[in-house]
Amino acid sequence: MPQLFDKSGGYRKLYSFTFATMIQLGTIRFCRRFISFRDDPLGKTSGQMVGAARSGRQNIIEASERAATSKETEIKLTDVSRASLAELLGDFEIHLADKGCIPWRQDDPQRVELAALRLPTFEYTDDPLHDYWEYFHRVRAPFARWLDSDDDTVVANAMIVLITKTMAMLGGQLEHQGQAFMEDGGFRERLHQCRTATRDDAAGPAEPAPDCPECGKPMRQRVSRTGQRAGRPFWGCTAYPACKGTREIPAGRSDPVT
Repeated sequence: MPQLFDKSGGYRKLYSFTFATMIQLGTIRFCRRFISFRDDPLGKTSGQMVGAARSGRQNIIEASERAATSKETEIKLTDVSRASLAELLGDFEIHLADKGCIPWRQDDPQRVELAALRLPTFEYTDDPLHDYWEYFHRVRAPFARWLDSDDDTVVANAMIVLITKTMAMLGGQLEHQGQAFMEDGGFRERLHQCRTATRDDAAGPAEPAPDCPECGKPMRQRVSRTGQRAGRPFWGCTAYPACKGTREIPAGRSDPVT
C-alpha cells in the first residue's frame, strides 16, 4: 500500500529552525537595546524587524506541520520564511549604513569564525519541548560573543551572517521539497494511488514488486514526470530519497499509475 501521509513535524531537527530561533530572539534583543523609539523615524522599524524575524521562524514550523497533506503548502511556506528573512537582512544592512558602517567582508576574521560554527543535531526525546530549549540555550552559547556584544555594529554584522546562512539552508530545503514533489506528487495523487491500491488488493494479487538493485528494499511503481521518459511508469525504491534505485517496467506489464 502506498504511503498516504508524508512525514510531518520534526522541525526541531532542522538546523534552519534553530538558526531562525536564534535570529528571532537576537532581533528582539537587538531592537530593545539599540533602537530607541524616539530615534525610530516612523515608529515602525522595531515592530517590522521583529515581525519579519517571527515570520522567518514560524513559517518553518507551519511548513513542517503541513508537509503531511500538502507539499505545495510546505513549499510556499518555506519560501515565505526565506523571503521574511531577506526582508530582515535588509533592515540590518540599513542599520549599518545609517551608522556609516559597511558589512564585514567575506574574509573578515570575525565573519569567518562565526560562519564556521556548526550545530549538533537535536535528538527527539519523550519530552521534546523541555529538552529542545535546554539544547537551544546550550548551542547558542558559542554565538554569545557576537550576539551579546555591547557594540551594535558587531551584533548587526553577526545577524547578517546568521540570516544569510539560514536563507541558504532554506534554499536547499526548497530544492529538496520541489524534487520530492516532482517525484512523488502531492496529497491528491497519493490519495488516488492508495485508493487504486485498495481496489487492486480487493481484485486479487498483482505482480509482486521487485527488490531494489541498490539497497534490496521493496520497490513501488512511479511515473517519470520529466525528461524523455515522462509519463512512463518505472519501479522506484521505497526508501527514496535516501536510495535512488530504479528498475524499468517492460512495456505492457505495468498497472495504471497516476
